[in-house]
Amino acid sequence: MRIGIDLGGTKIEAVALDADGVALARRRVVTPQGTYAETLDQLVSLVAQLEQECGVSASVGVGTPGAISPATGLIKNANSTNLIGHRLDADLERLLGRPVKIQNDANCFVLSEAVDGAGAGAAVVFGVIIGTGTGGGVVVHQRLLTGPNAIAGEWGHNALPWPNDDERPGPSCYCGRQGCIESFLSGPGLKRDHLLAEGYGREPARIAALAIQGEPAASACMRRYEGRMARALAHVINILDPDVIVLGGGLSGIQSLYENVPKLWQEHVFSDVVSTRLLPPAHGDASGVRGAAWL
Repeated sequence: MRIGIDLGGTKIEAVALDADGVALARRRVVTPQGTYAETLDQLVSLVAQLEQECGVSASVGVGTPGAISPATGLIKNANSTNLIGHRLDADLERLLGRPVKIQNDANCFVLSEAVDGAGAGAAVVFGVIIGTGTGGGVVVHQRLLTGPNAIAGEWGHNALPWPNDDERPGPSCYCGRQGCIESFLSGPGLKRDHLLAEGYGREPARIAALAIQGEPAASACMRRYEGRMARALAHVINILDPDVIVLGGGLSGIQSLYENVPKLWQEHVFSDVVSTRLLPPAHGDASGVRGAAWL
């Protein structure tokens, strides 16, 4: 049995999977907002509850915000700030008495989709999280690529490629630069684009819904968004040449992306034919916790 834990900023979800990926038990709790020690206690408690329910011990994998620094072994770049600067893997291994695998939550998402999701059977899968930010990850033959800097797949902090004049220098990004892909393609980026063009903001889901109805302002906003995503993903295809790109996160439910973006990326990909498939996630919101289990 495998236990996966998705450690989010507001909730922690845990699942126990059998060898075929069937969920045997689940738990979801509110993430402690106090100390690091309280978070550790909650994680240990979830493992104990799932093992008691299933009657068997399990391997444990955890998906976290941020990543483990290869230089220090400490959590870095996490929006759950009480994790930063701690040895989460070592502390959990000590408390649980077994090895614990830990990866960035976007890496867990793409691993889930590559093992038994939308990218099952594909040699190379690139996974994209488009929500509050734009995370990403790479899986080759069902194995994660992390890299010596633990940033493989972090496409969102590259500059938007082939920018138009009105896209330069681009919005400011929290990373300290301007014009990052994340600042255009995240949920807040889509909302900001509508605000700049029309003088008032709309939520991303509302923009997508009105675009389907043919509302002019929303339709124009979605055309800009799809064009930017096509350029950003064409850049990935030119470097990685993945078989499948899977979208996750809150904006992955916009159905027009799967039809329109592949039509638009053709002119930017350095090939006469583009066979890469753009797909929605098979496991939806469960991909993160399932990927943690597959670690």
